[in-house]
Amino acid sequence: MSTQRPTRRGVMKAAAGLTATTALGAAGVLASASAAHAVGDGFGLRIVDRDERDPRMRYFRFATDAIGWDPGVNVLLPDGYHTGGRRYPVLYLFHGGGTGQDFITFDRMGIRAWTAGKPLIVVMPDGGAAGWYSNPVGSNVGPRNWETFHIAQLLPWVDANFRTYAEYDGRAVSGFSMGGFGALKYAAKYYGHFASVSSHSGPASLRRDAGLVTHWANLSSAAVELGGATVYGAPLWDEARVSADNPVQRVESYRNKRVFLAAGTSPDPVNWFDTVNETQVLAGQREFRGRLGAAGIGHEWHEVPGGHFVRPDLFQRDLDGIVARLRKA
Repeated sequence: MSTQRPTRRGVMKAAAGLTATTALGAAGVLASASAAHAVGDGFGLRIVDRDERDPRMRYFRFATDAIGWDPGVNVLLPDGYHTGGRRYPVLYLFHGGGTGQDFITFDRMGIRAWTAGKPLIVVMPDGGAAGWYSNPVGSNVGPRNWETFHIAQLLPWVDANFRTYAEYDGRAVSGFSMGGFGALKYAAKYYGHFASVSSHSGPASLRRDAGLVTHWANLSSAAVELGGATVYGAPLWDEARVSADNPVQRVESYRNKRVFLAAGTSPDPVNWFDTVNETQVLAGQREFRGRLGAAGIGHEWHEVPGGHFVRPDLFQRDLDGIVARLRKA
């Protein structure tokens, strides 16, 4: 039986002199919205539902060729957004897997209170019940190209419709569980898009233990996302896709970024899913941390008691670090 241990924290300071890299969107340099700009369609997204009555939380649902249904997104604006003309950095925040997880997940958990007074826009999109923040090898239920939706469509749409910094130092990406994996993956594959990356109980190694995380991605996506098809291919994987998505194989892609990692050390011993899940997360993050350290890449890590669940205190600590790292509003 696992027993709880005292909190362990390790912090490696990022190297000085961070290099800013300008990110280009699908259509080149992105235009940012003016204070009076009305939110509209673009970048392959057509708004089919919206609610902009709340002064902070804006809701949109899109028709897009990338996804076979209409995914939603919540855009949480900072206090004072409507009374001034400042631009703001942006956090893309990704939910975990499961049929009850979607773009509203973090609003249910308290993201409005966590971000009160912080000069930051938070974008929370749908990612599918088991989309794994990927364009899958195949689908039997229509398109489920979540990577295309998030990177080629949503990201430039946000920069065009809100007062953001459309640049490397203007964006962060974070997530929980499957969303933590998505954050690590996107930060590596799209190096110039995100200056900060955070993974809360997200797997960082796809190939360890005979590829247990890759098998889980395939099984879960086949069961609830792709109608029997898989993210990475079965019975044989698309090895190039696995390597491209695997954080431990992309270590150099995290250089000059703020990296934040969190995992639990004592999952519920009577909950099989919790035990296997967080045990694998912890082992993978330790492997990833070891490679980052060997490469001299700064990172902040937290191992804390408990299993596979959201920890609001660590999310709030992470938010403070994100605001400190990104370009100021």
